[in-house]
Amino acid sequence: MYRIEVSPAAYRDLEKLKGRIQRPNFEHLRAAIRGLADEPRPHRIRKIRGAERAYRIRIGNYRVVYEIYDDKNLVLILHIGRRAETTYRP
Repeated sequence: MYRIEVSPAAYRDLEKLKGRIQRPNFEHLRAAIRGLADEPRPHRIRKIRGAERAYRIRIGNYRVVYEIYDDKNLVLILHIGRRAETTYRP
């Protein structure tokens, strides 16, 4: 079982989305993020090129960018955003 931590930037992303999207979609997004604790590498993830530990997962119209630290059993959520060209920019 991995521990989930949310970066301050990702927390702000979640707070912004909370007011913009419908509640069932928001809850689905949160459930998928919590699911990363059980399986940090589900079959639908993609590795982000050029980054050692970074992955992305598509959840509906949204992307979650995160890093996996196997030595610490940690999943660090970095960014949550709508699927767009700007999703992966730092």
